[in-house]
Amino acid sequence: MSSNNSRSSSTRPLLALLCLGLLMLLFMNLGRWQLSRAQERQNLAQQIAQGRQQPPLHIDSKASLDKGALWQSVAVHGSWRSELTVLLDNRNFKGKPGYWVATPFVLDEGDLTGSSLLVLRGWLPREPGQAPEVPPAPTGSQTIVGELLERVPRLFELGNSPLPEQLPTSSRTPPVVQNLSLEQLRSRIDVPLLPRVLAQTAPASSLQTQWPDPNIDFEKNRGYALQWFGFALIALCAWIGVAWKWLRRSRPHFASTRKT
Repeated sequence: MSSNNSRSSSTRPLLALLCLGLLMLLFMNLGRWQLSRAQERQNLAQQIAQGRQQPPLHIDSKASLDKGALWQSVAVHGSWRSELTVLLDNRNFKGKPGYWVATPFVLDEGDLTGSSLLVLRGWLPREPGQAPEVPPAPTGSQTIVGELLERVPRLFELGNSPLPEQLPTSSRTPPVVQNLSLEQLRSRIDVPLLPRVLAQTAPASSLQTQWPDPNIDFEKNRGYALQWFGFALIALCAWIGVAWKWLRRSRPHFASTRKT
């Protein structure tokens, strides 16, 4: 009976040390992950600031598109393909639910003639119990201005909101999805799609064009990192305390073992 008690008393500290060691590793990794997220957001903030400091650029060739910095103000000339419009759901504006209206814009200048650029035309409010009525895009040749984005900003999505296999659809209402990737849209339209997105800012339209900036609060991630590192320090202190007590209790046992 005494041997069983001694075994359990010696096993518990070892299990506690193991658990505390694993917690230390977990907390340290979470802290490092938050620091990496902070660095990513800081880089994004610098990218946005640098792009917006650049002078407006007119895009009429692949070379000019490649030169266009993300978040830089650019101008393009072409015409809308309104029948290929897609609505992005759950895009709130000042607390009100609504949609982003995304429409391909076919360019007609330089070596980009015939290629299209996906344009976020603006925000459309959602009317309860009513199908969305999208204002038609202007017809004919147009020059529009906006900020150049790498992709359509994404929202967290539990399930997939499928895009129709082919656009345009027979429905009068544009398809509604939660997120839209350029690869997904490229396979469903009949015009080449360039690997950039334009968030339109001009000319003025009936749609709201005040676009939200991505989350670039990197200081919050650094604060989270300090919290995780603090938890790791607490776990380390607890580990040292348990190890010290275990060693003190083990000394008499080792001494008696040597005597026998």
